[in-house]
Amino acid sequence: MAYREDKAGGRRMAPGREAGKTGKKTGFQREAKAGRKPGYRPEDKAVKRPGERTTAADGRDRHGREDVKGKAAAEWNNRTEADMGEIGDGSVIEGRNAVMEAFRSGRPVDRLYIQDGCHDGPVLSIKREAQKQSAMIKYVEKERLDQMSETGRHQGVIAVTAAYEYASVEDILQAAEEKKEPPFLILLDNIEDPHNLGAIIRTANLAGAHGVIIPKNRAVGLTSTVARTSAGALNYTPVAKVTNLGKTIEDLKKQGLWFVCADMEGTPMYRLDLKGPVGLVIGSEGEGVSRLVKEKCDLSAAIPMRGNIDSLNASVAAGVLAYEIVRQRLGV
Repeated sequence: MAYREDKAGGRRMAPGREAGKTGKKTGFQREAKAGRKPGYRPEDKAVKRPGERTTAADGRDRHGREDVKGKAAAEWNNRTEADMGEIGDGSVIEGRNAVMEAFRSGRPVDRLYIQDGCHDGPVLSIKREAQKQSAMIKYVEKERLDQMSETGRHQGVIAVTAAYEYASVEDILQAAEEKKEPPFLILLDNIEDPHNLGAIIRTANLAGAHGVIIPKNRAVGLTSTVARTSAGALNYTPVAKVTNLGKTIEDLKKQGLWFVCADMEGTPMYRLDLKGPVGLVIGSEGEGVSRLVKEKCDLSAAIPMRGNIDSLNASVAAGVLAYEIVRQRLGV
C-alpha cells in the first residue's frame, strides 16, 4: 500500500486506500499475483496447440489477410487416405542432396515432385536422374510440397520411393520359361487405387500369373499400402513398370503373346479361348481400358452380370477373368 508522512513525522495511508484495512485484495491485485493481465476472464482463453495459428472462420488472420500457412496446415491435417497411400509409410525423401543421392544409389523412386518455377542447375540434374530411371515427374505448387513435407526443408524437391523394387518385363518372361509354362501376364491400365493394385497382385499370385505390368503415368506405384493389401504376394509376384503400355503390348506380341482386355461390350468370357500365352488387360472402374490400349488387344472379354449396377470393382473383375483363364488351362 501507499503511505505518506504527516507533519508530525508519522505515516498514514494515502487517500483512497482505507479499504485495504480489511485485509482483502482488490481484483487488480489478485490478477497481478496470478500473473494475468487486469480484466482477464478464463472463458476468453483460446485453446491453441503448439504451432497453430489463430484464424477466423473465413480463413483470414486478425489483420484480415488470407492465412496461407494456416490453410496449408489444415490441409495437411485433413489429408485423405489416398494421399497417404500415394506417399507411403516412411517413403518420402526431402531436399536436393538427399534426393540426388537416392537416385545415384539406385533406390526405386516412383514419383519426383518439383516446385513450379524451379529450373536451376541442381534441380535439372535431379530431373535428368529421374528420367534415366523412368520415374514419374510432377510439377506442383509450393503449398503442395509443404503439405507432403515432414521436415519443412524440402528445398523444392520431394521424392517418393517404392516399397519394393520393380522387376523388368524380361524377368517376368524368364519366370514363365523356368516353370515351363506359357506366359500369363496381367497388365493394368489407369489403376490409381493402391488397394486395388494390392488386391490384384494377390490374385495374380494365387492364379499362377507370372507377373504384373503397370504404366509409369496415371497409375499407383508400389507403396506400402499396396504391399500390405497384397498380403505378402508382392514378395513372390514380380511387378514391372513401363513407360508406354501400348508399345509393351506390341513388343510382347512379337514374342508370341496375345491379349484380351476386360470390356463390358466384349464377348462373354466363356465363349473365348483363353489358353496359351496370354496377357489380361484390366482398366479402372470409371474409365475402363483406354482406347489406345484397347486397340492393341486381340480380344475383349465381358463378364456376365445379372444385377442392377453396371460394373465390378477392378480387382474383382481381374479375379473373375484370371480364374476363367485358370479354368481353361486346367481343362475343367
